[in-house]
Amino acid sequence: MAILDAYRLKTTISGVKLAVSLHSFLILSIRTHRPMIVNISSTVSIANDYLLQLRDEVIQLNTVLFRLNLKRIGQIMAYEISKKLQYESIQTTTPLGVADCHKLSDKIVLGTILRAGIPMHEGMLSIFDNAENTFISAYRQHHKDGTFEISMEYISSPELDGKVLILCDPMLATGSSIVKSLTALFREYGTPKELHIASVVASSAGLEYISLEYPDATIWIVAEDEELTAKSYIVPGLGDAGDLAYGSKSDDIMD
Repeated sequence: MAILDAYRLKTTISGVKLAVSLHSFLILSIRTHRPMIVNISSTVSIANDYLLQLRDEVIQLNTVLFRLNLKRIGQIMAYEISKKLQYESIQTTTPLGVADCHKLSDKIVLGTILRAGIPMHEGMLSIFDNAENTFISAYRQHHKDGTFEISMEYISSPELDGKVLILCDPMLATGSSIVKSLTALFREYGTPKELHIASVVASSAGLEYISLEYPDATIWIVAEDEELTAKSYIVPGLGDAGDLAYGSKSDDIMD
């Protein structure tokens, strides 16, 4: 940093010399290209009530309601995302005349990381009912020393070039699953023209990691929690979304 701070960029505007440290310039550039993070709970709505039910340690034990609330949030997020998409003006004939309308022109691909993302995916698919679909099997493979890595076993996806990809995963903890999934998708299936990432609860560290890896993405969340445990679980979070939605599983794979 000392070398960066010592180096100065000099320019002249209206006869005034400006000295800007290269370090400050680089930091400004990074901040300028951070992705847009949209917290839909910043304006209080029914989504806040759904989030409360997902978090509450008693209410969340109702697996049917837990899945339903994830689906509802998926629907709400899909509606909000729809405001950012491209439409074409068309006319349609009604029984009484001709009406000016708008039709979605973007091609949508809905992606989900199994298994916790399935209810959100269903909610989004009920809004974008003509969307293509991507499914990714990614999980934490824990090691005996307490560390873990993300393992992937399955990807099913259409081509992504020129399309809008919306990837949903209820819990954005470290961001590792999302980054590894997107890396594999883009390598094998092309690059979408837009990327939206939808999560219910995200950690501050996870958001920062995604911001660095995919600065052009738009990230949609309902809550941002600052703390991660030593095992990289979000606090206060809501627990294991996959288990709460579909039942507990055997112990995590360990080697």
